[in-house]
Amino acid sequence: MSDSDVHRRGFLSLAALAAAASVAPSLSAQSRLETTGVTIAVGGKASFYFLPLTIAQQLGYFKGEGLDVEISDFAGGSLALQAVQSGVADVVSGAYEHTIALQAKGQRFQAFVLQGRAPQISLGVSSRTMPQYQGLADLKGKRIGVSAPGSSTNMVAKRILSRAGLAAGDVTFLGVGSAGGALAAVRSGLIDALSNAEPVMTMLEQKGELRIVADTRTLKGTLEVFGGPMPAACLYAPREFVLKYPNTVQALTNAIVRSLKWLQTAGPRDIIKTVPEAYLLGDRALYLAAFYKVREAISPDGMFPEDGAKTALKALASFDVSIQADRIDLALTFTNAFARRAKQQFKA
Repeated sequence: MSDSDVHRRGFLSLAALAAAASVAPSLSAQSRLETTGVTIAVGGKASFYFLPLTIAQQLGYFKGEGLDVEISDFAGGSLALQAVQSGVADVVSGAYEHTIALQAKGQRFQAFVLQGRAPQISLGVSSRTMPQYQGLADLKGKRIGVSAPGSSTNMVAKRILSRAGLAAGDVTFLGVGSAGGALAAVRSGLIDALSNAEPVMTMLEQKGELRIVADTRTLKGTLEVFGGPMPAACLYAPREFVLKYPNTVQALTNAIVRSLKWLQTAGPRDIIKTVPEAYLLGDRALYLAAFYKVREAISPDGMFPEDGAKTALKALASFDVSIQADRIDLALTFTNAFARRAKQQFKA
């Protein structure tokens, strides 16, 4: 072997070692969280709409992923979104359709794990102020309570009204929250109808204080209102956050998918033992009755249905003239990449 061969082989060996050294940090970084502290803003955490988020927190799934998650609760989804827009929070636990509405305004947000495959929101009319209710046309000129203006409860109400030929301007929307405030608004006669999530709606329905006239708590009801699958609660964030912190986003997704898998087999006793006592509204039986009404609406695996984005865009465009369907890139509003990996890991 010549000296030149020895030198050449030595050079190649050193080059290989250098290449391996350069790859090693990136390989180890794949499992390292870019940041462990994450603040999630949510609008109405006690509702079933966000039950997977609650389960992930209560059972320590976020901590199990190495995350230190702080959950900030607001009166409605639009307020939770504002918290992220203002830099107070990092991630929103809210309605998927917000990512579409935001893109129409030039803001890029991306959803990365689905919690609900149906909105789980129903519209009910007050037995006190509208005892003679005959149809949706009767709501013209009336006051409709929603968790907060611009929230998913507001969106669902607008969609239901639009199908009956009513515009948003034909009614008055009032933000009443999603728990005690909503109950008080109905019982005091402040509003004539309420669009809200569970368990509030079941409580008012069982006590005869509300008459449900439109329902997206089931997949069948959702199909009737929206004409297709309608992705609902999810975790979404500015696209810059998703791109900058992919390992952290994966960890958040893992925790949610793990909670979704737990919910697939959880029994009544499991649910009651896990959620905070305050969420039960003083009536465990009623809380469980509400849970079984929305159970099928909970995502089984965190994956967004491909045609669900089209359904959401069509629904928004039906009552919001600012949303031009041909200018929306739905592929940027959600990704299944993180949920797919989590689904494989936890066999959800």
